[in-house]
Amino acid sequence: MISPDSTYLRAAAPARASASRARWRKRVRKLAPYAFIAPFFVLFAVFGLFPLLFSVWLSLHQWDAAEGLAAMHWVGLENYRYAITDPWFAKSLGNTLWFAVASGVPQHLVALPLAFLIHMTLKRSRNFVVGAYFVPYVTSSVAIALIFTTLFSKDFGVINAILPGKPIDWLGDAFWARPAIAFVVFWRYLGWNVVLYLSALQVISNDLYEAATLDGASRWQQFRYIALPLLKPMMFFAVTLTLIGNLQLFEEPFILIPPDSGVATSVMTTATFMYRMAFSDGDFGTASAVSWLLFFIIAALTYGNARLFGKEGGGDVAR
Repeated sequence: MISPDSTYLRAAAPARASASRARWRKRVRKLAPYAFIAPFFVLFAVFGLFPLLFSVWLSLHQWDAAEGLAAMHWVGLENYRYAITDPWFAKSLGNTLWFAVASGVPQHLVALPLAFLIHMTLKRSRNFVVGAYFVPYVTSSVAIALIFTTLFSKDFGVINAILPGKPIDWLGDAFWARPAIAFVVFWRYLGWNVVLYLSALQVISNDLYEAATLDGASRWQQFRYIALPLLKPMMFFAVTLTLIGNLQLFEEPFILIPPDSGVATSVMTTATFMYRMAFSDGDFGTASAVSWLLFFIIAALTYGNARLFGKEGGGDVAR
């Protein structure tokens, strides 16, 4: 005779197994997103977070990489003091700020009206024109350097062939090298800013322009009183990117001007100074300290830029 208890247990066993599988599937569904995103965090920790923290630690030590990690010597804030008092750091920072203004300000003074002109006049060929302006941004730095080294050549350059008077040694004269590099940076990133402003202009309703046209507003008035105020958030974003990028300027002066030339110091930016400290002088501790000083300078200027746009009507951009 089969007892009622054994019958109940046999009937309850499949139910318990089914409930256990349901709980397991629910747990798997909850953990699945974390499993998929885990590789990103692992890679970020290895190639992003660890180098960041190591650079902070390195900036507090004196270290010759050729001798290994055991050769690190604690010096505290001495690397920061040395970098701040180094006249070459002050010169490189001055050059960096000069490039940021000389190449950054014209980018936006030209990109804003140019983007508005393209938006208002070009319809069918807009994508082609935008693509043409965007080409310099995606072009290799080495290719750009080869092109402009030829264009700026003293004896065979196209620019000297066009300009009247005595040929100018654009890349060999300390006075002309800085404007030449600033022009290359301006040319390379102008299209990027045009694309940014065009994307923002396409969000503005055409009804505003049509109403302004009916009221007799000219294109200039539409640009000044409609487009510019509504472009403030994008202007803040674009100017911030330009500021951050120009303060980290490295490729153009490093590739266009040979490091062993007498002109190299006149166009030396903070990034090239940091490179020289690390890989020419072997002072990785001071180079790391310079990188963090540059970070704090960029952060301070970015904050000032946010406050400026906020006070001028940028809304919540400063918050």
